[in-house]
Amino acid sequence: MVGITFGGRCTGVKCMTVRALCAMLLALVFNAPLLAAPEIIASGLFKDKALLTIDGRPRLLKVGASSPEGVTLLSSNSRQASILVEGQTLTLFLSQRISTAFKKPKFSEVKIPRASNGHFFAAGAINGRPTKFMVDTGATVIAMNRNEARRLGIDLRRAARGMSSTAGGMVETFRIVLDKVSVGGITLHSIPASVIDGDFPEHILLGNSFLSKVEMTEQSGVLVFRKKF
Repeated sequence: MVGITFGGRCTGVKCMTVRALCAMLLALVFNAPLLAAPEIIASGLFKDKALLTIDGRPRLLKVGASSPEGVTLLSSNSRQASILVEGQTLTLFLSQRISTAFKKPKFSEVKIPRASNGHFFAAGAINGRPTKFMVDTGATVIAMNRNEARRLGIDLRRAARGMSSTAGGMVETFRIVLDKVSVGGITLHSIPASVIDGDFPEHILLGNSFLSKVEMTEQSGVLVFRKKF
C-alpha cells in the first residue's frame, strides 16, 4: 500500500513508517547528551578501591582501573575518592551523586584537609597516572625519588643531570618537565620537576613549579587550591 497525500497530509503505510523514523531520530538527537553523561554515585569507599554506581550499575574499581563507562579510579580511602571521567578529575564523597553533564564553573577548586602529622596530602596524577602528593611550599619544583619516576613511566635517559645535597650527602638529580600534573579538578601542563637518585623523598613533593600557578589559601586546617578556567 502506498502513501496518498490529501491537502498536504500523508496517509498510508510508507508515510507512517517515515513519521516513525523521524520520531526515532529526533528522540536519539535530544537524548544523546544524556546518554553520554553518566550519573555516578559513591556507594562504598575503601582504601585503594571504591564501589561506584554508574548509571544504575554497581562497579567495584581498584585504583588505576576503569569501568566500561570510562570512569577511572585515581585514588580512594574511607572518606573520599578521586575519579577521572571525560578528561575531568573529580572528587566524590560517600553517597554523593554527580553527573558529568554539568556546566563548568568559572573556577576549579580543590580542598585538602591537614593530616594528623601536620602535612597536606593530595591525590592526583602525573601524565595521567594516579599518584599521591605531599604539599611542600619549600620545594622549588615537584620532586620525587627514582623509584616513583620508574613507577610513573618517566624516561630519564634524556634528562639534564645535576647534583643535590641531602641528609645522606650529595646525590645525582635529573631535571625533567612533566607533560601533565593533576590535583583534584586542577590540571596544569609542562611543569618542571626533579628526580632524585635514591629513596628520597619518601613522598612526591608538590613544589612551587605547580603551587605558583594556583591560588592557595588555608581555611581552618584545610588547604584550598583555586584555578581560574
